[in-house]
Amino acid sequence: MPLSPGTRLGPYEVVSALGAGGMGEVYRARDTRLGRDVALKILPSEVADDPLRRQRFELEARAVAALSHPNIVAVFDVGTEGGVSYIISELVDGESLRGAKFGLRKTLDIALQIAGGLAAAHDARIVHRDLKPDNILLTRDGRVKILDFGLAKFRAERTAAADAAETLTVRSEPGTVMGTVGYMSPEQVRGLEADHRSDIFSFGVVLHELLTGQRAFHGPVDHYFDYLFMAWAPDGQVVATAMGLKSTLWKFQPESR
Repeated sequence: MPLSPGTRLGPYEVVSALGAGGMGEVYRARDTRLGRDVALKILPSEVADDPLRRQRFELEARAVAALSHPNIVAVFDVGTEGGVSYIISELVDGESLRGAKFGLRKTLDIALQIAGGLAAAHDARIVHRDLKPDNILLTRDGRVKILDFGLAKFRAERTAAADAAETLTVRSEPGTVMGTVGYMSPEQVRGLEADHRSDIFSFGVVLHELLTGQRAFHGPVDHYFDYLFMAWAPDGQVVATAMGLKSTLWKFQPESR
């Protein structure tokens, strides 16, 4: 049930709805203790109602909160109030990279920032698992901010037909596929454990999209498996090769990335 303005969750007061993301509803909220606006995300009931999953989520969120990097959205707090579990993060004034297309110079600038954020997280042994344009924000002053680090494995299964066309089951148990079709690495498609090399593959897919303005994969979920395992060349192959995407980031075997 959506939260109305004025609703309080601990010290956080809901100001307005911002939308719905993979982790659930997102709101602008006011931190009444520090007098600042923050992003408040409501966790889906599949996580909030399961003590073990909620505990694992809180541990992961604390690990992300320990990160301090200009290209990673900061996590400030996690909590539960009145049966509602939530996560508090930095409120970013920017737009996602979904549908964006840039020239080579701008894409290189964005790529360096994404790489910096990924490197910092990977050094802390934190894997994104669902890197895609929707989870990357670009602020008005050109700074990249990566969202939802480490949280993909806690995302609830989606039931809407539109979402089902793109997003596969996302549970943390071994052998379960998690991620977004069109951005998942081959090992994720196989249901294997994702590590930093899976993020590198997804990173290459994102950069290809920013350069060409088109998704590398177009088609239904079941065709994505064939697309990866037959090693089809993506659209814009010349541009991708020029940036080293095909030769480095898109290697089929993770040990080659």
